[in-house]
Amino acid sequence: MTAASPPRIWTTAAVVVLLGGGAVIALSIGIRQSFGLFLQPMSEALGTGREVFAMAIAIQNLIWGATQPLFGAVADRWGAGRVVAVSGLAYAAGLYFMSAADGAFGLHLSAGLLVGLALSGTSFAVVLGAVGRAFPPERRPLALGLASAGGSFGQFVMVPVGQQFIGQYGWITALTLLAAIALAMVALGATLAQRDKDAPAAATSAASLGAAMAEARGHRGYQLLVAGFFVCGFHITFIGTHLPAYLSDRGLAADEAALALALIGLFNIFGSIICGVAGGRFAKKNVLSAIYVARSVVIGAFLMAPLSAWAAYAFAAAMGLLWLGTVPLTSALVAQVFGPRYMGALFGIVFFSHQIGAFIGVWLGGYVFDVTGSYDVVWWIAILLGLAATALHLPINERPLARVAAG
Repeated sequence: MTAASPPRIWTTAAVVVLLGGGAVIALSIGIRQSFGLFLQPMSEALGTGREVFAMAIAIQNLIWGATQPLFGAVADRWGAGRVVAVSGLAYAAGLYFMSAADGAFGLHLSAGLLVGLALSGTSFAVVLGAVGRAFPPERRPLALGLASAGGSFGQFVMVPVGQQFIGQYGWITALTLLAAIALAMVALGATLAQRDKDAPAAATSAASLGAAMAEARGHRGYQLLVAGFFVCGFHITFIGTHLPAYLSDRGLAADEAALALALIGLFNIFGSIICGVAGGRFAKKNVLSAIYVARSVVIGAFLMAPLSAWAAYAFAAAMGLLWLGTVPLTSALVAQVFGPRYMGALFGIVFFSHQIGAFIGVWLGGYVFDVTGSYDVVWWIAILLGLAATALHLPINERPLARVAAG
């Protein structure tokens, strides 16, 4: 008798959802990460301080986080493809109305509420839930890392594109053009709908969403994961929104500041993949702790070194390697412990904590700058939070629940 062939783990259907999901995240996160380029021109044109723009992004992150468990649960139940298609339309509408904003209310409604809702349906919990169900446990961390890298690729592409649009046409037309690009997510939703329809129910997960929520509430490791992800949100949203302005304030040209932001995306393409691979070989909690302590070291070195364009590029490259690598590790850890069936909803709750951190980080940056004329206090808070997150992840128990011992 001949030996049975090993099961295929990179099936055509799985690859389709991986590529389509990665493209959705690339557009969603890429456009979102370009918003920092609009802080100075919009604040000056509208006659507001930086806190108004920062508050809009803070509201966006809070809405994104608060609705993420709901969007994840809807995608788990009725399919990620439908959620992505509708949310892509909302994203384009939010960007268009952002271009027409004439004050704080319009900015908070468009960039805050509408884009926040759209991000909930086109980003990590929804897309990674579909990707996680498409792959077996032994390949899931790598697949999630590859999909997450789409956000980094999008940042690397869309930040220079956004800067080019602003430089050539002004911020109003730039936002209108980005709205047109966002419409591509509507069509990409079909790549996720195909897999949602064909994916079997996961026998390794809880019998119902309510049961899965109850399990998570009582799991200490899940609680620590929720607390630790707060720090990730604080870091990336403060840096992503305020870094271009910080560098411009310190004498760098707008193009140099935009390049630094783009380099974060470029290097995180590699960082997300490396973290995905590492998550398949080592304890995910240990890799997460290593990421957070490394972020604190990198930020501290950046603050103490003389600032130049090359120092900014080095900081961006180092931070990029650590940027979104937490996402595949955290989402894979949720699926590992609780099973993949309700991964969208359970990761959505963890992500809500991330967005509370994002709300505080981005708003605090604008507030502290308007009051003191400097971002220094917030940079040092970011360092201390990184060290706290390092300690929070170490005690997490990664073992699957007895019910999901098979993965």
